[in-house]
Amino acid sequence: MRPGRALSGAARREWRPLLGTVRAGLTAARLRAIPMTLAAVCLTALLHAVQTRSWGVGPVRALGAVRAEDPLWAALLRTPLSLFVPALDLPVWGALAQILVVFGIAEICLGRRRTLVIAYVATLAGTLYARIGIAVGPDGPFGLPGSDARVVDTGPSAAVVGLAVYVCCVYRAWFTGGLVVVAMVVEVLLKDNLAGKEHLAAIAAVLALCAAAVARHRRRRRAAPRPRQESRRPGAGARSGAPPMRSWNLRRGPAQRTSWW
Repeated sequence: MRPGRALSGAARREWRPLLGTVRAGLTAARLRAIPMTLAAVCLTALLHAVQTRSWGVGPVRALGAVRAEDPLWAALLRTPLSLFVPALDLPVWGALAQILVVFGIAEICLGRRRTLVIAYVATLAGTLYARIGIAVGPDGPFGLPGSDARVVDTGPSAAVVGLAVYVCCVYRAWFTGGLVVVAMVVEVLLKDNLAGKEHLAAIAAVLALCAAAVARHRRRRRAAPRPRQESRRPGAGARSGAPPMRSWNLRRGPAQRTSWW
């Protein structure tokens, strides 16, 4: 078998459950399946339009610009909105496309509340890491130079990376998730900047959430009562001579698959 055909077959097998869920959601509700994503795209576009005006830079910076040198309470208050403030040195269409694709897939596959929680945790992990890295200093393995304290830290990239890794874990798309992680590591190796290291911090926080979910699921499985074994006596559990029906496993399929999420 040719390597290209084998790779495409592996990709189809890995992405089929995810694409099936997305296709079903869009087919059933179309754009009504992603209202939060559409609102996020509109908010990001609006904030970009405002901050490119001379009169809008100040308000947007006051409400959504996060810097490590700012007081922690101010950074925490600005972090939720900072997610939707695109960086001025990057094309805005990139941020809009990231939000539309990754947030849209996550909203359909995970639900609105969990998507928002994971996006915020990933963004907050990057924000807090910047403070820790600057405190460690440039000589530490995960340290940052003091000049990064004045860097304006905004944009959806950390949330997008975190959501992508989480969705891959949920749907067991291990190869795709691994590619995302490797890409972020290569980014740091090629361009050692604040944004790249914040992406790694976001991935670490999301993987911790995944590990916690797995541990919680295992505890529930151990605590759940096991189904009683049916009696092996002839005629036990049958009234008309027919074998007893095991209805608890008749409907097991893709829609009823056991999941730790």
